[in-house]
Amino acid sequence: MLSVLHNRTYRHLFAAQVVALLGTGLATVALALLAFGLAGDQAGLVLGTALAIKMIAYVGVAPVANAFVDRLPRRRVLVAMDLVRASTVLCLPFVSEVWQVYVLIFVLQSSSAVFTPTFQAAIPDILPDEREYTRALSLSRLAYDLESLLSPAAAVLLLTLMSFHWLFALTALGFLLSAALVLSVIVPQPLGQEEQSDFWERTTKGLRIYLRTPRLQGLLALNLSVAAAGSMVIVNTIILVRSVMDRTEADVGVALAAFGAGSMLVAIALPRVLGNWSERTVMLVGAFWLAACLFAFGAFAQTFGDAGLWLLLLTIWFLLGLGYSAVMTPSGRLLRRSAHPQDRPTIYTAQFALSHACWLVTYPLAGWLGAHMSVSATLLVLAGITAAGAAGGLLVWPASDPQTMNHLHDDLPSDHPHIEGATLTKSGYRHAHVFVIDKQHPRWPSERRT
Repeated sequence: MLSVLHNRTYRHLFAAQVVALLGTGLATVALALLAFGLAGDQAGLVLGTALAIKMIAYVGVAPVANAFVDRLPRRRVLVAMDLVRASTVLCLPFVSEVWQVYVLIFVLQSSSAVFTPTFQAAIPDILPDEREYTRALSLSRLAYDLESLLSPAAAVLLLTLMSFHWLFALTALGFLLSAALVLSVIVPQPLGQEEQSDFWERTTKGLRIYLRTPRLQGLLALNLSVAAAGSMVIVNTIILVRSVMDRTEADVGVALAAFGAGSMLVAIALPRVLGNWSERTVMLVGAFWLAACLFAFGAFAQTFGDAGLWLLLLTIWFLLGLGYSAVMTPSGRLLRRSAHPQDRPTIYTAQFALSHACWLVTYPLAGWLGAHMSVSATLLVLAGITAAGAAGGLLVWPASDPQTMNHLHDDLPSDHPHIEGATLTKSGYRHAHVFVIDKQHPRWPSERRT
């Protein structure tokens, strides 16, 4: 897997991603402490609102911002967003009102909503070989999981040496280092020429491509599965460990580490697995696996004593990590093959916005269920949503999903360059090529013959 780091451009961008993630993890801890300092017992409400603002920025800002920056040099965009993020977090230690926190969080997360899809869309152009790109996706998944494990521990260690306000300074330093790493390489621009279009068309282009491509319709359904299962882990682990089982704060970290360990294990194995199995098979199995784990926990949680319930939680959380990574990690491969290189930024932005829209629904739902229903009922409801997403993916994502498709054009003039060499039939011009939604192909063909 690490062989992909021999590519200097990718190595520097991956390092930029890692340092920015570590900084963000430190900022998360510092933000919780800042919220407590400003709001006291209402800190949970402040953090919940900040999380909602984050999701709103991801869902609403990403497509609009992409329409502005899609024609700009990628390296400039990435560096500019890192500088905005660094400047924003440096302002956080000086706030004195809760509303100021909300404004700064919106600016910070809006910058991330531009940075992340732009970064993700650049990687396929840096690593055009699918095997290398798959290794990069696995490394990225590992980076996210390691950040979730290491950042809280690093924050605790640093807080023994300094005030939490300095964590914001270290976060800013991480973003500045990320910008320097991006500046140290040439980030390729997408191949091909971007078609001239108005602002609204550019804003909605990625969503239109995404929602008209069957494999991506399946991905959207699986995004719901991942969000439902992941929200159970992220939102309700602390309730299960602290309130239901009356265990220590350290055990909350142990439970989350079990989830992260499962995710990392699959991320390491996926490059080899995807050499033998299709993305559809791996991702659907992962989604149904998530649902089965939640159903099993909900069904058997009441039958275990305290010690048994703790072991069951660790086991289920580890197994959930396996399914989570099996669904999440290969998604970049679907996006890569579903758009022209010049359209990848828009489709990665669409995935960014739509996937976070699922989290925007499931985060508060998981919290409300955990507060008003039993553990078993909460697990079973979220398991049902997870299963529904998996079933939706199974139904809308065709089992036969070739890249090259035989299709018909009945709306192009005979001298159009796209149908040069096509066979003339009674119904129009027929030919076969790698099929994606674009100006000449606004709809998915009903025939799926290769």
